[in-house]
Amino acid sequence: MKKGFSLIEVLIGTAIFLIVGLAVYNAFVSLFQLANLNQARVLGVELADEQFEIIRNMPYVNVGLTNGVPQGVLPQNQTLVRGGFTFAVTLVIRNINLATSSFQASSKLIEVDVTCASCQQSFTPINLTGQVSPANLQSAANGGALVVQVADLSGVPVQGATVTIQSTATSTITDTDTTDNNGLLAVIGLAPGYQVYHITVSKPGYSSDRTSPDITVNKGQQTNASLTIDKVSILNITSVGPTCAPIGVVNFKLTGTKQIGGVTKYSQNLSTDNSGKLQLNSMEGDTYTLLPTTSTYDVNGITPFSPFRLNPGNVQSLQLVVVPANENSFMVTIQDGNTKQPLSGATVELTGPNGYDQIQITGQGYFKQTDWSDGHIQNGLFTDTKAYAADNAGVDTQTSSSSGSILLHWSSFGPYNTSATGTLESSTFDTGTTSNFYSLNWMPLTQPVKAGVSPVQFQFATSPSSTPNPASWNYLGPDGTVNTYYTVPGTLISLANNNAEYARYKTYISTQTATVTPSLNDVSFSFTSGCIPPGQVLFQGLSAANTYTLKISKTGYTTQTINPVTIGSGWQSQTIGL
Repeated sequence: MKKGFSLIEVLIGTAIFLIVGLAVYNAFVSLFQLANLNQARVLGVELADEQFEIIRNMPYVNVGLTNGVPQGVLPQNQTLVRGGFTFAVTLVIRNINLATSSFQASSKLIEVDVTCASCQQSFTPINLTGQVSPANLQSAANGGALVVQVADLSGVPVQGATVTIQSTATSTITDTDTTDNNGLLAVIGLAPGYQVYHITVSKPGYSSDRTSPDITVNKGQQTNASLTIDKVSILNITSVGPTCAPIGVVNFKLTGTKQIGGVTKYSQNLSTDNSGKLQLNSMEGDTYTLLPTTSTYDVNGITPFSPFRLNPGNVQSLQLVVVPANENSFMVTIQDGNTKQPLSGATVELTGPNGYDQIQITGQGYFKQTDWSDGHIQNGLFTDTKAYAADNAGVDTQTSSSSGSILLHWSSFGPYNTSATGTLESSTFDTGTTSNFYSLNWMPLTQPVKAGVSPVQFQFATSPSSTPNPASWNYLGPDGTVNTYYTVPGTLISLANNNAEYARYKTYISTQTATVTPSLNDVSFSFTSGCIPPGQVLFQGLSAANTYTLKISKTGYTTQTINPVTIGSGWQSQTIGL
């Protein structure tokens, strides 16, 4: 008698069959997809070649775009079907010059781009580039040339920026192209006209710019146009109360300083959301002024001060500290007249009609060190204002020539060392509570030219503890890594240093000339703690249309008296430097 298969044996056999069958099926599908992709690739290449052949056999004068420069009979964008595949074909045609004249076109650059949205994702776009020339060496100079230069705020050329040139004389002429490695785009053969070419420039992740007034092109001449774009920034705005509790729906107006044709580029009425937050993306680097427009709250402080600088490619935080509105109010901002840093411990007294007399003290806003003559004797807290934690013996702070400033060490056997960097690490600054840090400043603002590029550099470290392990003093640059350095006074401190109570700075000085040394005679950094606005006080319940007297004093500074101060209705502010 023959034995049959058990249920388990049947299930196992079926599973093995399914695994093998599935593997064979997947292999077949993969081979089919590969063959399909290869077929699409071959058809795409043939289509690009076909477009080149069409252009090559056309009369030279017809080689151009129906709505571009040079003008011709070819559409810039086409949708073509070959072998069951739908391809998108884009043409770029540009006059180019291979001779001596910058405004005559000696030939035309042809670029054919073929993409296939209906193909597999692994389909690589096809790009073919070539040139066509007239029968004679050079075509007639029928127009002028326009050279567009695109750079960032530092003057560095921006490659790959999209430049659109729109003729205001005829809407049918629109030329769109990109800048080369030098940030340049040359357009040859433009029809002459007075202020008839409107230029806009953009690039993903960058701000935009445009011409105003529009550009004039003269026959047989070259016209240059310079536009500026830079990496956009993110501005995170929060509105809180004095105890850091979020306050929602605070209205304000934010206005920049940049203008185009006499019109401010950025001026918006804004508001934080119900949780007291507002994130502004794609913000252009500029100096902005914030003006409260709310009638529900009085602004008790703005950090950093308004107006404030937003650098390109940055992520910056701005905090509004608000209290319930109380009739007419007056916010006073006190700052050091030289460093522009907020001054803590300043006495601000406001006197006025009906015996009004109120005194307020500004909160701690920054730490500042101006003398290092006691040397590296203080590895702990910053209590001796003339001491610091450590150096590498490459700096001089105690000789008569240094007078307490930081210089490179001068050897009695020779000049300044041009191959070594002097370093100095500060003592530990205690902000009193968990804090956010904003800007790092030092004096003098400029160094001797012969010392080289960026002869003074800084890094900044923070910690939740005053006595961390040595590795915890992690010195960072402006991008929040150990690989960069602060080289410009007033640069924003990286967000990576926020939410800490203790801080240190480390400076690096060097020279390229043996007889010249950089110098430092003032280092400061600003911060906020506990949501008490640094260097700012608010007076409320004032009488409108009345005059008051304001008196500001602080040890080591000249006392200032301002009279009269005229109080208007609502909220107002004034910044005073001591």
